[in-house]
Amino acid sequence: MLISTRGRYALRVMIDLAINSNGEYIAMNKIAQRQELSLKYLERILPVLTQNNIVEGIQGRGGGYRLTRDPKDYKIGEILRLTEGDLAPVSCLEYGAQPCSRAESCPTLPMWVNFHHMVNDYFDSITLDSLLQSPSNE
Repeated sequence: MLISTRGRYALRVMIDLAINSNGEYIAMNKIAQRQELSLKYLERILPVLTQNNIVEGIQGRGGGYRLTRDPKDYKIGEILRLTEGDLAPVSCLEYGAQPCSRAESCPTLPMWVNFHHMVNDYFDSITLDSLLQSPSNE
């Protein structure tokens, strides 16, 4: 399993919003500057977060983005699943996948199922707030 640039950058955006927001909207170009990300890339990430009510945004002068919840109420798994699509380690476990004809006789399926649960449980045990409390953010 490989977390893409999109997922990693979405987490950086969320951390930036959590650190720099005091309830005000933050302009996309400010986030891009601080995080050293291209505006074009943010233009692909922020709509996904906005459409799923992870952040809210307003257009125009004074516009920008802000969190919709307190950082402690965001699970990292939630953000990654939105930006990555799925955290399944194999295609047969992806959301909406057709049942595999070999599932009942597959000796590796239980291993993949357990791994999938471990990954999701791990990322769901980490909140945005806990990342803010890490020593690298002090």
